[in-house]
Amino acid sequence: MNNIKILIIALLISFTTLSQTKEDALRDARITSKATLSEDFSTVLEHTLPSVTNLMGGKEKALNMIKISFDNMKKQGFVFEKADVVNVSEIVNEQGQYRCYIEGLNQMKLPHMRIKSKSYLLGIYDADGKKWWFIEAEKMKNKAILDQILPNFKTSLIIPKDEITTESL
Repeated sequence: MNNIKILIIALLISFTTLSQTKEDALRDARITSKATLSEDFSTVLEHTLPSVTNLMGGKEKALNMIKISFDNMKKQGFVFEKADVVNVSEIVNEQGQYRCYIEGLNQMKLPHMRIKSKSYLLGIYDADGKKWWFIEAEKMKNKAILDQILPNFKTSLIIPKDEITTESL
């Protein structure tokens, strides 16, 4: 009887930890999404996979690059209208990392067009910082980039393809 109690307690602790981690992934993805909309790029970089930031030349260069990109998009009439995080996949433990994917709905506007997209981020848990890092899952389809940011990466996660629709205004 004691063994059954111990097993039940262990399972409850495991499910609780997993639930909290999934909630943490959702929370951090929402923080990152909100930071993007408010152009708080320092917060965005805190939740960006460090190897991506390193590939961009480090935090300061990455920050400058993102600011310039957003300024250029604004000059062309680009407006980020919405960025919502709607779902977190199951969390898997692979290659010594906790991973999941995040589903997001985004809406952008150009002078004569509105773009709506359903896109996905790969989330990797940073145990030292107790936060989730993210990378656009679509970028992972480029093997040359993937090998630079996540060498020998393998996953059982089946991340859906991004979906984009446009409408004329």
